[in-house]
Amino acid sequence: MTQQATTQDYFKLHFLVFLWGFTAVLGKLVSIPSLEMVFYRTLLAALGMGFLILMARGSFTVSKRDLVKLLLTGFVVALHWLTFFSSGRISNPSTSLVGFATCSFWAAILEPIAKRQKIQWLEITLGLMVIGGLAIIFTFDFQYAWGLFFGILSGLTAAVFSIINSKLVTRIHAHTITFYEMAGACLFVMLLFPAYQYYWAEGGSLRLIPAAMDWVYIAVMAWACSVYAYSVAINLTKKLSVFFIQLALNLEPVYGIVLAIIVFGQQEVMGWNFYLGTFIILSAVASYPFLKRLTTKT
Repeated sequence: MTQQATTQDYFKLHFLVFLWGFTAVLGKLVSIPSLEMVFYRTLLAALGMGFLILMARGSFTVSKRDLVKLLLTGFVVALHWLTFFSSGRISNPSTSLVGFATCSFWAAILEPIAKRQKIQWLEITLGLMVIGGLAIIFTFDFQYAWGLFFGILSGLTAAVFSIINSKLVTRIHAHTITFYEMAGACLFVMLLFPAYQYYWAEGGSLRLIPAAMDWVYIAVMAWACSVYAYSVAINLTKKLSVFFIQLALNLEPVYGIVLAIIVFGQQEVMGWNFYLGTFIILSAVASYPFLKRLTTKT
C-alpha cells in the first residue's frame, strides 16, 4: 500500500532536482579537465554507494551476465557525463542543460524500439517541437554550436542508460545497479587515459591532482548529487507517483540555468533566440507526461 505523501516529501523531491541541476555549475567550477573530473566523481560515487550498501546490509551479488551488462552500461554513463561536462566547458552550463533536456525526446523514440512497441504520434510531434526549438537557437548566429551538440549527446546517452536500467531494476536492487555502473564508468575512463593523454591532454599529461576546492566540488557531485540523491529518490517512489517525479525532473534545466546565471552572471546571458528555443524545448518536455496520460485515457 502506498504511503501518504507529506509536504516535506515534495520539498525533498524539488531539492533533488535542484541538486541534479547544480551539477552543471559544479562541473564548470572544477579546474581539472572533464575526463579527470569524471574519473574522480565515478570513483567516489562507487565507493560511497558501496559504503551505503554495506550500511544497509544490502547485496553485491549479481550473475556474471548481469555484471557484464552493468559494467557496459557504466561505460554509457561515463559517456553521458563526459559529453555533459565537456559541453559546459566549451560553452556554458545553460547550453549543456538545454541539450540535456532532449533526454525525454530520445527516450520517447528509443524506448518503443527497445521494447518493440509502436512509436506514437504524440512522441513524434513533441520531438519535432524539440527540433524546432534547437533550430531557433542555431539560426541566429549561436556561438556555442559544439557545446549544444555535446549537450544533446549527453541527453541521448542518458536516455540509453535509463532504458537499460528500467529493465535491470526489475531483478536487481537500484543500489547494486548504481554501484556497478559507477565502477564501470570509472573503469571506462581509466581505459581512455592512454589515448586521451596521447591525443588530447594539454601538454601530453594527465592532471590527476585536483586543487583543494576541486575535491569539495567533486565530492558534492559524487555523494550529494549521486549517492544521496539517488537513495532519497528511491524512497520517494514509495509515496509519490513515478508520473509526478518525472514531471518534477523536467524542472532540472530550469533550476540549472537559473543557478548558472546567479553563479556566472553575464557569461550566461544570451540572446532572445536562445531563451525562445529553450522555452519551446522545455514546453515540449514538460507537456509530454500530461499529453501522454490524456491520450492513454482516450
